[in-house]
Amino acid sequence: MVDEAGVIAADVGIATPVAVDPEHPDAALRQVAIFPALALLVGDQLTGIVDDALVLVDGLHGEDAKAVQFGAPTSNFWKGCRFEHPHDDTLSRERCTVRGYLTTFVLVSVVSLGVTVQGQRQLFPGAGNLPFSAAAKGDGLIYVAGTIAAQGDIKTQTKAVLDSIGQTLTKSGSSLSMVASANVYLKNAADAAAMTEVWRQTWPKAAPVRTTVISDFVVPGALIEISAVAIPTGGERGIVSPAGWSTANPYSYAIKSGDRLFMAGLVSRGVKDNAPVEGDMTTQMNTIMANAGELLKAAGFGFEHVVANRVYITDGTKFGEMNKAYVPHFPKDPPTRATVIVGLPGPSYQVEITMVANKGPKQAFATPNADGTPGRPSATLSSAIKVGNTLYVAGLLGNNADNKGNIEAQTRETLARVGRTLTAAGFSFSDLVDGMVYITDIAGFDAMNVGYRAVLAKDFPARATVKTGLVGPDGLVEIMFIAAK
Repeated sequence: MVDEAGVIAADVGIATPVAVDPEHPDAALRQVAIFPALALLVGDQLTGIVDDALVLVDGLHGEDAKAVQFGAPTSNFWKGCRFEHPHDDTLSRERCTVRGYLTTFVLVSVVSLGVTVQGQRQLFPGAGNLPFSAAAKGDGLIYVAGTIAAQGDIKTQTKAVLDSIGQTLTKSGSSLSMVASANVYLKNAADAAAMTEVWRQTWPKAAPVRTTVISDFVVPGALIEISAVAIPTGGERGIVSPAGWSTANPYSYAIKSGDRLFMAGLVSRGVKDNAPVEGDMTTQMNTIMANAGELLKAAGFGFEHVVANRVYITDGTKFGEMNKAYVPHFPKDPPTRATVIVGLPGPSYQVEITMVANKGPKQAFATPNADGTPGRPSATLSSAIKVGNTLYVAGLLGNNADNKGNIEAQTRETLARVGRTLTAAGFSFSDLVDGMVYITDIAGFDAMNVGYRAVLAKDFPARATVKTGLVGPDGLVEIMFIAAK
């Protein structure tokens, strides 16, 4: 099995994918190859909202793609889009000539087309034939897909994205005031302050926990993507703020709901003065884990209750050093994990960690081998953790000697491993509620979706897709899931 655990076992020869420099976030962005898409073009009432966009590619190729008209008397919206690809490795942006009158370019409407109920799982589809749902509800939580607004400056896009998420939550039985956790992906680190200004207007108090990293998107013009987890209206949503910790941040440190705890992305920072604690990877990891321990304790939890982590590092060569500081905190049944290479808004930060904890009895699983023999547990991460009716699946990769350089084949293999993991834990693909897809090259987005659709086929969970580096040298895609019954 090739997953993060396999990479850790070797812990040598790790290639360093391109990472974004927080001080110069555009400097590491490679040529973005965008495929013509079957676009849903609607009227002036919408604001260019896009959720996990370009999934509407769906087999369309060539330079011109006809637009689908949604009832409004519009015409000549998008006759075609031409993209020029440079023949060298210098940084360039895609060039797209949009002919006609593009009043509003929307790949996913915020309007839900209905609700699909399967057992305890409810899906809230967006518009169009998409390989993800706008939101999914399962085991008492609502998962909102990655949402993008591709028009305007960062403030305009942030507001449009949050408005869209709010509408989606209203349709699924919640609201922005009940958001527990949000993952914010920015194209440019310099936009963090302007994004936060809109964020504070949306949540002047009791804001959700937040993780902010620098990545790239599948939509030209997109500056921000946000995915979220919310609690249904009427549920418990308690703010956890340890005594003496700075209250200057525009987000909560942790939010507790029943036996669950959602924690903000933690960086190496003094919790009392909010000042960066600079140093090497080991120093920063020790600071983060000490702060995490204090935050868990304030909420009545411990490291033994942590079930799923997302680790963001800025330099792939520091992966081994990060692990040495990480592993001792989880001596038994370590949480699931995905580790990717991104930029971080603060220039001195080398690592950020987002944790989810659950106090219920938990059971750890290792992905079975393809021949049905049991998988080998890892001291670094579990392939899956089951707590009650929720299963947290680690970020898995599917690269092997036969599919090197083929993202569609790697996606299929990744999902085959996910399938074996789900089965071992008593779950299935029909229980998935949330997915996180990391791809190393936007040019592979279309092929990734072909592989994704081939396995999941229908009734898709919510999903976000962003471009990042991966710690596996030949991995092109890594996928992390949550399932719920």
